[in-house]
Amino acid sequence: MLQEDFYTTSNVVIEGNALKALLSLSVSHSIFAGHFPGHPVVPGVCMMQMVKEMLELQIARETRMEKASMMKFLNMINPQVNSNVSIDVKHSVAEDGKINVDAQLYGDAVVFFKFKGVFY
Repeated sequence: MLQEDFYTTSNVVIEGNALKALLSLSVSHSIFAGHFPGHPVVPGVCMMQMVKEMLELQIARETRMEKASMMKFLNMINPQVNSNVSIDVKHSVAEDGKINVDAQLYGDAVVFFKFKGVFY
């Protein structure tokens, strides 16, 4: 779990099947020493984990990703430049109980990451 270590949340708003929140990245986190020294970048796997954790906060249970139909890394997140990023997570539950998710991480006018997929 990355929440409360790699990032913290604030301004969390859950309305129906939609969550919006502000994520504050830990600029001094040890992951940035290796990814990449002198040029810190949030790893793509961490972006995906943040989506998963915010979905779980929204639905109040653990999940597993079954399928990623779209995963676009559009811009790098340098925590020294963008220590706060916003996240939107929208979901719908199919008849079989699977959770369809549409999410994005963004800041100001820049979209960093877009995701569409299925969790269970």
